[in-house]
Amino acid sequence: MGIDTPPITPQQYEVLHGGGAEAAEIARQRLSRRSFLRRSMLAVWGISATSAVAGALYMLYPNLSGGFGSVQTVGKVSEFKAAKPADFKLELAGVYHRPVARAYVMHLDASTKFELQGALLQSQLSSENFVKDKDGSYWISLYQKCVHLGCTVPFRDNCLSFKCPCHGSHYNVTGEYLDGPAPRSLDRFQMSIQGDNVVINTGLINNTVAHPDATTQLIAAPSVACTA
Repeated sequence: MGIDTPPITPQQYEVLHGGGAEAAEIARQRLSRRSFLRRSMLAVWGISATSAVAGALYMLYPNLSGGFGSVQTVGKVSEFKAAKPADFKLELAGVYHRPVARAYVMHLDASTKFELQGALLQSQLSSENFVKDKDGSYWISLYQKCVHLGCTVPFRDNCLSFKCPCHGSHYNVTGEYLDGPAPRSLDRFQMSIQGDNVVINTGLINNTVAHPDATTQLIAAPSVACTA
């Protein structure tokens, strides 16, 4: 007897096989119970399916809502004045915080002096998500989160670098590791210049930039000490 076929007593069995109004009522009750069981099973399946779909939509929601995890226009090119690393000043020149994207937008002047040259320079710029503008300046978007334990890392005007207030991890103006417990350089987003707009794809994070060495370091360490 299947799970959706309710058992009957010997007395009900005799009545069913004898026919009549009482037999019809017993049969109707059995059908009602069978229908109830089937509907209950369908309801459980429906709840499970709905939960799965809701979970998938939750994962996709940032991309649909324009929140973190989506492509975001964070401002006009004219809002981000370029500067050489030695002249960076938060929100005024070279470095700009955009909390909605959980990102720093860095805009390096075309005259910026890099530690590398030629093909080695171009390869490293590409691996670190730099974007070269038509005026020769360079852009990069850094994730604001310290790669050590996830604290938000502030830019320090007084020492021209990022210094984590939690455990002291230290990064230069392009997010390259300088010192501290961080296991790598700051993560960075994919970004682009689209017409007059600065666009950051916060759904694409590059978390592969290792501690720099003589063959990969782009920007020299700042000459000013960054004390606690």
